[in-house]
Amino acid sequence: MFTMRFDMRVPGMTPVQIADQYQTAVEMARWVDDKGAFTIGLPEHHAAEDGYLPSPLVLASAMAAVTRNVRFMAGAALLPMYDPVRLAEDMIVLDHLSRGRMSYILGIGYRPLEYQLHHLDFERRGAIADEKLARLLEALRGSAQASAMPRVTPPPFTPGGPPVMWGGATKAAARRAGRNGLGFFAQIDTPGLAEAYADAAREAGLEPGPCVLPSPEMPGSVFVHPDPDTGWNEVGRYLLADAVVYADWNRNAGRDTVKLSASRTVEALRAERGPYRVVSVQEAVDLIKRWGRLTLHPLCGGCPPDLAWTYLRRVVGEVMPALAATTGQP
Repeated sequence: MFTMRFDMRVPGMTPVQIADQYQTAVEMARWVDDKGAFTIGLPEHHAAEDGYLPSPLVLASAMAAVTRNVRFMAGAALLPMYDPVRLAEDMIVLDHLSRGRMSYILGIGYRPLEYQLHHLDFERRGAIADEKLARLLEALRGSAQASAMPRVTPPPFTPGGPPVMWGGATKAAARRAGRNGLGFFAQIDTPGLAEAYADAAREAGLEPGPCVLPSPEMPGSVFVHPDPDTGWNEVGRYLLADAVVYADWNRNAGRDTVKLSASRTVEALRAERGPYRVVSVQEAVDLIKRWGRLTLHPLCGGCPPDLAWTYLRRVVGEVMPALAATTGQP
């Protein structure tokens, strides 16, 4: 009944503290494996001053090795930064390590700095994505198997390969998903995305697949405390650190299609009642009933492990029993 997300922002931390954050993320994945978590999301960015996770597949591998039930999603993995054949091989190995529990949302990215780091032309990002996506899908689907060309081995654990969707906030992203026979995962539900996706799929002679359009009203980083005033005092600075960087990145990229916080103080962030929330146990239960899950971000903004653990344990020890009491289900 809850998901977790780890982007591993570690502003101002030493290498030892960063290692502690990564170890904590793996330990949290292991701990929630049989406690109601159904997905752990691992996003990707590069050249971030706060150390944002640049390698979600590596972290997913560490988590998969210590779990048996929870699923993992890399999203969005920035396809232009990868060699597509090597990515296919890594995806297949992780498919076996996780026994089919890994899926992917691929994306194009929006920060020129990331393209500069990888010696890629930001102005050609659409063409680069198309070229690499075609090669990746060819490798995963084994279309070269009957030809003289070598093929990627071993075969994947999941028939047909691990699930892959395309993500983004624009109609161009929706059309890329549709014409390549992939599901589409939008950042938020904005007008025209579903239609652009379905039209592109049918124009390519394909039936549209899954199209996920998250509501902008659904919070993405939730912390639970019996007294939200105390909770905001404890974790508000970390939520704000996360919110400010995302807002700056998107503002600098000229993106206005993504709902983000405009707050520059903890008080303003709280008043928004937007993506970042500190809620009571009952409010957490209400969120699960409305959205079907609680979206946790335990180490948000570099939240210290000891503090983050108290909030995660509260969800398992208090929110889940309270939910069961109202639904009559264990």
